[in-house]
Amino acid sequence: MGAAGGIDLARARERFLKGEPAEAGVRSLILNSWQRSLLLGLSPDQIELPYRQDFDPDVRLVRAAVPVLDRLQLRFAGSRMNIGLADAEGVVLARRFGERSLARNLPAFQVIPGFVFAEQVAGTNGIGIALAERRLCQVHGAEHFAERSQANACSAIPIRDPLSGRIEGVLSFGCPRSDASPVMDTLISKGARAIEHRLLEQSTARERTLLQAYLDAKRDAGNGEPVIDGEPIAVDQLARSGLDWRDQMILKEKAAELISAAQRVAVEVTLSDGRRLTLLSHVVTGPSGVQGVAVEAVLHHEAPLLAVAGSLGVSREAPPRHATPPAVPPPRHLHGVPTGLPTGLSAAASTLLGPGQPESTGPGDRAGDRRLVLVGEPGVGKYAVAARHRLELLSEASTRIGTTLDVSRTALELAEMAVPGLADHVAIDLPEAVLRGEEAADPRIDMNRVVMHGIGDDLPFYPVGQRIDPRPATPQFQCLTLEQAVLVPDLRVASGWLAQDPEHTERLISLGVHSLIAVPLLARGVVLGIASFYRSRTPAPFGDDDRSLAQELATRAAICIDNARRYTREHTMVLALQRSLLPSRLPEQSAVEVAHRYQPAEYEVGGDWFDVIPLSGTRVALVVGDVVGHGLHAAVTMGRLRTAARNFAELDLAPDEVLTHLDNLVGRLARDERNEESAAEATGIIGATCLYAVYDPTSQQATMARAGHLPPALVLPDGTVTFPDLPAGPPLGLGGLPFESAEVHLPEGSQVVLYTDGLVEDRDRDLDTSFDLLRSTLAHQDRTPDDTCRAILETVAPEHPGDDIALLVARTLALDPDRIAHWELPADPARVSDIRAAVTRRLGDWGLDEVSFTAELVLSELVTNAVRYGSGPIQVRLIHDRSLICEVADTSSTAPHLRHAATYDEGGRGLFLVAQLTQAWGTRYTADGKVIWAECALETPGVLPEPAMMDWEDLPAL
Repeated sequence: MGAAGGIDLARARERFLKGEPAEAGVRSLILNSWQRSLLLGLSPDQIELPYRQDFDPDVRLVRAAVPVLDRLQLRFAGSRMNIGLADAEGVVLARRFGERSLARNLPAFQVIPGFVFAEQVAGTNGIGIALAERRLCQVHGAEHFAERSQANACSAIPIRDPLSGRIEGVLSFGCPRSDASPVMDTLISKGARAIEHRLLEQSTARERTLLQAYLDAKRDAGNGEPVIDGEPIAVDQLARSGLDWRDQMILKEKAAELISAAQRVAVEVTLSDGRRLTLLSHVVTGPSGVQGVAVEAVLHHEAPLLAVAGSLGVSREAPPRHATPPAVPPPRHLHGVPTGLPTGLSAAASTLLGPGQPESTGPGDRAGDRRLVLVGEPGVGKYAVAARHRLELLSEASTRIGTTLDVSRTALELAEMAVPGLADHVAIDLPEAVLRGEEAADPRIDMNRVVMHGIGDDLPFYPVGQRIDPRPATPQFQCLTLEQAVLVPDLRVASGWLAQDPEHTERLISLGVHSLIAVPLLARGVVLGIASFYRSRTPAPFGDDDRSLAQELATRAAICIDNARRYTREHTMVLALQRSLLPSRLPEQSAVEVAHRYQPAEYEVGGDWFDVIPLSGTRVALVVGDVVGHGLHAAVTMGRLRTAARNFAELDLAPDEVLTHLDNLVGRLARDERNEESAAEATGIIGATCLYAVYDPTSQQATMARAGHLPPALVLPDGTVTFPDLPAGPPLGLGGLPFESAEVHLPEGSQVVLYTDGLVEDRDRDLDTSFDLLRSTLAHQDRTPDDTCRAILETVAPEHPGDDIALLVARTLALDPDRIAHWELPADPARVSDIRAAVTRRLGDWGLDEVSFTAELVLSELVTNAVRYGSGPIQVRLIHDRSLICEVADTSSTAPHLRHAATYDEGGRGLFLVAQLTQAWGTRYTADGKVIWAECALETPGVLPEPAMMDWEDLPAL
């Protein structure tokens, strides 16, 4: 029985094999391997392992590892340690034992090289899981899948080629479970690094052989150069000939490409100073049969090397320009040969040589001087080109990923960046919560396909919008659990991926999909989703360098996606606030038919607003405004201004007076912000524009005033479109400047179009063009206000609005003159009874006998007050609308006040009764005085006793 961290591993394994949930303490790395082993159909009772008789015990890996294995054997002398070396397919190539006699007591598969320990055939074990996870792994006792290994503990680590980054094999330690020690991981890591260093030495030795073969060939041809201890004289003569660092880097990069191509060719390059240079590549064979490529540079003087170019074929390329010089290390020496390139390109053969001849300057000099630029093997050159390609891809990704603050668009940019430079197909899956701007509680559930991008669309990957539910054994689930990239070089043996949807995955395999990298999109500790990179048309499978590149691309994209997610969250919150501050539904009124639209900016919410405010006398106020700036600050300021505008409108002020009050309010808000303790905490500038219009359906007159806002558009019933030249008041917040109103006659059926500047301001067109487009769109008198709104947004609004748009369209109505009654009388108390009688008759004509008593009482009080406290002639008006509106106008500017009379007071109850009998009352001022008005509801006749029980003498005010 084995236990780890308080968990009985043997019991947990037994539960797992029975199909029951394993205990939570089992490492995810082991649990995933168990699941893959079951999906592969392996049995824990399996004894036999595959054996490869054709393995080569003298491959390059073994030659590099033998001295290291021998040292490790000495280190573990006398112990029960089993040291193994396997290739990249899990085939054991060599064995060493701490106690030599140990081999006589072990089963054959633990002693004899040639047995295969890959996970797909041996289940969970050190070598197999190290190849599957591609990192240092430990397996203890019951963590092994097979029964045969339950008593053992092992550690294994991949060995990589330092030049290509490819896994060449695995170094493993095995011992009885009781002998396991943490020092095993330290020693195995050092052993793997030592083997990798010897692999690099093998490569540099081959390169030195190629370099010497090239020098010998030149010397034999009569063009030899003096050599001292293998090092050519006149190092860096190419730089001394006038080539700056830019040109040198260009030549070295191009030379690496020629080496990777392994062809005899000539390429002409134009240098930064206008001179031309030809790079010649030659195939070189060393004494041991190693083949490579030498690249020479031929500097042109009077004429290019046309003879060579004509015989080999010349391509001309202009050198790329670099902004700043790269950090080039000083020349280093490795085994006597200097190098100026990083290790991994051609460490022993990147020297610049000179023929010992001075540079020609006269017209009779020869065509050019030859310099050796680079010697190397084609494979090494290929790795160098691939490394540079990866760096270029990462550099390009920094500019192409994250150009917007849209989550889906940023994910698509990652996919477009990776195809075809890294992968043939990219799938990106994100939880629904991330798309809403939130954090996913568990990113492994509620996953949706957001992006599917690749070379062609002929492969049946899950489409965009498909719900994705990765199973525990899949690479996608593992990458989320481990929070690191998971590489699957061969999908044909990826049991977990195949088991996700057997019919679907087998079809992808049959169509050529062969390799996968699954990468978590991880930013700031938050897992945002999965990026899956597939190869199908590219024959080479993904390697570890590709995994590192995919991880780097995904990390950069994840930061951008997280920024977009956070922005989406904030944008959604601000937009919700903005919409909550706008009218949810417009009030009922009889002056205009109204339609409206609010369209937020593409990326930022602004402070645009509109409102429709019913006023006394059936009038209506139409308001539209725009707060300076964007974001939460603008939205909050908008809400404050809209509330203030409604309050000022309730006072029945003229449009210019409303704007004056709003201007004062904005000024106070701005001063309050400037007076905060810290100027750095100020949230922005407070300013706004506004257009305020009041329409009266009884006279069909509109009074308008604007504060720095664009003029409205007026559409007359005959289709004529005008933009009235209203007085242009200053924007709100400047203070001290007056506002002016203007009156416009609007026949019934006219349309008033109020809008904010986001509708007509577009970076792709000038303002006059926008107004012409708006004019032509509005020239249709038969449209409803809602149709007009829709047409304006479809034709005039920018495709990608940079500012939000508030749009209000009102079609004017006119009140039937027969529903208006008007009387004029002198300021004589005796005429009050005449008015009561006239009102009664008119209400009878209108069929409003049920409100006759209330209306008589209200008008009696209002007219009596006008006679007693007012001056000049008195005008009385009744309006039969949704309610019965009673108005009394006089030439006095003194407003009545509601009083609460004491029990024995003889007066002061008149307005109190008016307030009790009506649903609203108030005062508005005119140029000639004031109007006192009251609205009587038509549904409820009143709350006073029946008329038969009333005595007019009981009303003191009368």
